[in-house]
Amino acid sequence: MGLTIRTAESCELDLVSLGECMVRLSPQGHGRIEFSNLMELWVGGGEYNVAYALSRLGLRTGWVGGVVDNPVGKLVMNHARGGGLDTKHVVELDYDGVGRDARMGLNWTEVGQGPRASVTLYDRGHSATSKMDEGDVDWDELFVKRGVRWLHTGGIFTCLSDSTRRVAAEALKAAHDAGTMVSYDLNFRSKLWSSEEAIETTKPLVQYIDCLIGNEEDFQKVLGYKVEGAEDENLKELPIESYKKMVRRVAKDYPNLKVIGTTLREVLNANENNWSAILYWAEDDKFYHGPSFDRLLLEDRVGGGDGFASGFTYSFLKGYDPQEAVNIGTAHGALLQTTRGDTSMITEKELLHVAGGGGARIIR
Repeated sequence: MGLTIRTAESCELDLVSLGECMVRLSPQGHGRIEFSNLMELWVGGGEYNVAYALSRLGLRTGWVGGVVDNPVGKLVMNHARGGGLDTKHVVELDYDGVGRDARMGLNWTEVGQGPRASVTLYDRGHSATSKMDEGDVDWDELFVKRGVRWLHTGGIFTCLSDSTRRVAAEALKAAHDAGTMVSYDLNFRSKLWSSEEAIETTKPLVQYIDCLIGNEEDFQKVLGYKVEGAEDENLKELPIESYKKMVRRVAKDYPNLKVIGTTLREVLNANENNWSAILYWAEDDKFYHGPSFDRLLLEDRVGGGDGFASGFTYSFLKGYDPQEAVNIGTAHGALLQTTRGDTSMITEKELLHVAGGGGARIIR
């Protein structure tokens, strides 16, 4: 029941992510959008961030998503290629000069301070990735002829449009049939679809998934499971033992699932989290706990969950055991939140140092 991962020698790529990549605009420092005359520009997206992070950690990764043929689309492609990502299967659409047919999605983000929370404003309607449909990507070439050890995607991609729901089903089945490991981050986004739509769409996909990622809200809103006694979104109000019972119910209902992971975060204020994670390993019906980062100081909380997902995926691809994987995933999520922007700036050396219990004493 453990992870049977294709060998590195048999595949061109260690991991491919399927999802939207957007351009993020943020006021400098902790400024407000409505009063800003200067913006920082970042590139990122939930699934894309995982491929980018693993490339930073030395693995061979690729990204599949949509772009338009204009300078903003080229900006995203330059970021991907600059990070070492394979972009051969990116779907490029013509730009009509206005963006009525397709455009690059924007993500306006304020980085919070103290009691003022971080805020994300989507401007992603009619995006190129949302226009993807069945047949746009040659999955046989990618998963069989070239070979991919691991596919990562999730609810953000799936919920973008009716057509991306079809693409998600097409891609997950193709990866599963090729023997590629599949991870899926439930990532519920209430601004993009309803819980009823999420449940109806996602349940049929779980049969193709090996590793499932989500918090208590994700499991409730996307798969219809409830955590008894969970009445508050903060970790200190989440009954962990009840949460574990819910995870075991999911694993029983879907015996193909081998790993279920989630971050545990208590938001103290916009600058501090209590941060940890747990990982359920179905082979021995056991939960593994990551290290606790109490009062973790945040530079930018966006992308922390993607950091956890990429950290434990990296671990399994490198042959680490479940305890090491949750340690590395937890540490990577913590480290990622210490830098600006969505995508990882973390090196393999510093990740393994922190995951191994190393401190923050200056390195000379």
